[in-house]
Amino acid sequence: MSLLGPAAILISFDVEPTSIAEHDEWHSREHMPERLSIPGFRRGTRWRNESRGPGYLVIYEVADAAVLISDAYMRCLDNPTPWSSAMMKSCRNMARGLCRVVASVGQGTGGNALFIGMAAVEGQEDELRRWVCADALPWLCTQPGIIAAHLLEATATAPMTKEQRIRGKDADIRFALFATGYDHAAMTRLLHPALQFLEGPAATSARARAGVYRLAAALLDADPMAADTLHGARRKLG
Repeated sequence: MSLLGPAAILISFDVEPTSIAEHDEWHSREHMPERLSIPGFRRGTRWRNESRGPGYLVIYEVADAAVLISDAYMRCLDNPTPWSSAMMKSCRNMARGLCRVVASVGQGTGGNALFIGMAAVEGQEDELRRWVCADALPWLCTQPGIIAAHLLEATATAPMTKEQRIRGKDADIRFALFATGYDHAAMTRLLHPALQFLEGPAATSARARAGVYRLAAALLDADPMAADTLHGARRKLG
């Protein structure tokens, strides 16, 4: 498995254009280090999309599903820093999924990602899982430019927290196809065929959150700079 855990938090959103530069500074220097300081958080990645679909995709890979609703994580969500509180007001169109990794095909992690958030037709969740695992993931990993593909499924509903109240209620991500690779142009060409492939009798709402992204930032829990960066950012804020 090229993801660093059997569960992950998926976050898809846009940022007000006038706040993008500050958002990326905050997210890199304070927010991701804060999240990676939570027990069980293994890697955080931020991805940027400049074409169709939400502009940002953030993924936190975690040690197990219990981390998704842990007290330590909830405390962070209910006690945002002053900088976080300010930045939350610039976030738009946010959706979150507290997910388990259902299946993975391939190896490694590429610097480009194809992401499709979707829902299942009511009562067809088992069919959607079977179809994506048996057909979509293997098909994607035979395509030039892609090296790994994953199906993630929400296991819990994200609770209302202080961070969420600041920005407004988040939409849900129920299922997500996430593939990474080395060729951005090839993945862009694959987006439309992938959407067509997924628009079978078991899937719905596949086009609302779909895009091709480039990796903008990544942080591991073992990064020795994470704690120092977070401490310095908080000191800067007073």
